[in-house]
Amino acid sequence: MRKFTRALLGAAGATIVAIGVTGCATAASGPADGLNVVTTTTQLHDFALNLTKGTDAEVTSLLQPGSSVHSFEPTAADLEVIRTADVVVINGMDLEPWIDDTLASAGFDGTVIDASEGITPMGTDDDDDHAAEEDSDHEEHDDAAGNPHIWTSPANAEIMVQNVADGLETASADNAATITSNAEAYEAKLADLDEWISTSIDQVPADDRLLATNHDALTYYNDAYDITFIGSVMPSWEDNAEPSVAEVNDLVKKIKESGVPAVFTESQLKPTTAEAIAEQAGVKVYSGDDALYTDSLGAADSDGATYISSTIHNTEQILDSWGATAAEVPASLTETN
Repeated sequence: MRKFTRALLGAAGATIVAIGVTGCATAASGPADGLNVVTTTTQLHDFALNLTKGTDAEVTSLLQPGSSVHSFEPTAADLEVIRTADVVVINGMDLEPWIDDTLASAGFDGTVIDASEGITPMGTDDDDDHAAEEDSDHEEHDDAAGNPHIWTSPANAEIMVQNVADGLETASADNAATITSNAEAYEAKLADLDEWISTSIDQVPADDRLLATNHDALTYYNDAYDITFIGSVMPSWEDNAEPSVAEVNDLVKKIKESGVPAVFTESQLKPTTAEAIAEQAGVKVYSGDDALYTDSLGAADSDGATYISSTIHNTEQILDSWGATAAEVPASLTETN
């Protein structure tokens, strides 16, 4: 578990009021008049915004677009945002190993909503039926809680949204009816998204659905749409791991032997190593604006501004690598999400 520096924890109480909340991605200037909600990830922030439309709730994300939850370290300003919150929404499944220490340090006494409740954890893609072959490197990491990137499957996202909605309805009875209505509308969009992805990917024979990425973040997406994961640049589902020379060489070999047509970088990661591997393997690399949105959503003006738009972007890019074109996106998914 990531540990705080003792200096931060010792000084937080003395400096919190003066610092305020300027270090947070979407922080308010003070406690909200209505329900004050803090989310740990950008995806959860998007879910909570959709669920609280038409209410006086204030929703704040600890993570900024383009940042990684795996390398997150809370500041004194983050602790103040949490201290004044009514609800903290977490991904769960040990994605945020720092959360217990963070809540305790902030003196948080509100409600914690675990969005992963009811979702069956999967191991890394090297442990499931869609693995190209067993990769013993993953065994060095603690995957006991399962791969935590559960939101990458829209079906899982529906469960997460319902979990968050249930928690928010309990925390704000006055807004329960509005939250319920919002949840039903948004879950319908997620169902449309799932159907669109299935229709689009079904154009491609299962044997040709091959994927190599910067880190092992798409386990649940791959499983949902019968995609074979060839391997990742980072030897873990954590995106702050570093590959050894042997691991890089092994991935290059896998790419060449499998016939996977591309290597995908991810928006929150530097593309250098992935680009070098793609060059060695003689395949295309998707980076820059073509990179996948995995651990984080993108900026407001990007294809990854919302969960739905980022998932559409990812699907279109993956299909492009296979020489296929996605089906027309339904009107329900092109509306403001």
